[in-house]
Amino acid sequence: MCSHQPSCPSADGNAPHIVAAHPEQGWNLLCDGAIAFDDTGELLPDGRVVAPHRVPVERRAVAA
Repeated sequence: MCSHQPSCPSADGNAPHIVAAHPEQGWNLLCDGAIAFDDTGELLPDGRVVAPHRVPVERRAVAA
């Protein structure tokens, strides 16, 4: 699906580019066909799901 030259890495990499941004809906389509969600979860082109990588509450920064 990616038309970049050289082509982007597979969906397992962190380098694919956003080709369609939908911040109002909380997701972006990447050039490798993956969908990346704002909660850090992903839907890969082969149908696999990557669960969100959330930071535990006790590790979050607190605004003063």
